[in-house]
Amino acid sequence: MTTTERHPIRSAEAAAKQVSPSTAPKKRKRISTAEKKRRRAGWLMITPSVIHVGLWTLIPVIATFYLSFTDYGIFAAPKWIWFDNYVEMFNDAVFMQSIGNTVWYTFWTVPVSMAVAVVVAVLLNQGLKLQKFYRTAFFLPQVTATVAIAMVWLWIFNPQYGLLNAMLETLGLPGQAWLVDPQWALPAVILVGAWQGIGIKMLIYIAALQNIDESLYEAASLDGASSIRKFFSITVPMLKPATFFVFIISIIGAFQVFDQIYVLTDGGPANATTMMTYEVYRSAFQEFRMGMASAQSVVLFAFLLFVTLISRRVTKEED
Repeated sequence: MTTTERHPIRSAEAAAKQVSPSTAPKKRKRISTAEKKRRRAGWLMITPSVIHVGLWTLIPVIATFYLSFTDYGIFAAPKWIWFDNYVEMFNDAVFMQSIGNTVWYTFWTVPVSMAVAVVVAVLLNQGLKLQKFYRTAFFLPQVTATVAIAMVWLWIFNPQYGLLNAMLETLGLPGQAWLVDPQWALPAVILVGAWQGIGIKMLIYIAALQNIDESLYEAASLDGASSIRKFFSITVPMLKPATFFVFIISIIGAFQVFDQIYVLTDGGPANATTMMTYEVYRSAFQEFRMGMASAQSVVLFAFLLFVTLISRRVTKEED
């Protein structure tokens, strides 16, 4: 008698193993009752977030793209007009000026606030006295309502009794009509934006600084490196991931600036401080042209997507 004949069960198992995996029936994995409960609980927990994203993000985004090709004024049904909104938008001098103002505002506020934030973070990471007080003071504008901050800056920029002109007079310099002069209105708004954005960037940089290995600085000190050399050779390269993150959120925040413009200048004088978001607001809620506002929103989204992709590409090439 052969071995197969003496052990029929083993023979069946061996025959089953010889069957091709593609032709063998797949065994259905048994799920325990506890596993089913865990999966059910997981779906229940993420359901509110899924509903929230669907209702308040996905559907509005799809609706915005659709309405951008329509003539929609709230009180009548949308009328499909293809690319007329986009053609009119790019022939509108005010909207083109708002693109230029937004780019100029971003060009100055992002690098200035990032540079100041790095310096402040490095200084506050040295174990100075009253460290917590300084951190709170720099972060306070971030958690203060922008409207309240704008009201304070309205007083600072006041040409008659404002703090800024008083300081200039002390230095023997002439005062300016900061928010009513087209030449100075945008720089004044840029100053407020850069100042307000320092706090959150400083906090991110402090967290990144505390993750740098101290042995790198000790080795550099043994080699006789100065503080400036250590800053540019160790600190700046080690802060690269944090810098990329801060850069992206800063650009997105700069392109979305609205409330401080609304309070400080209302887009004036002579549209000198009109930003893309303010044009979207004006088209939607002052002129009730939802189709045009949707088209402007799509262009704003395209700007943000383009800048983000370029930044990501540059970072990958450097890596």
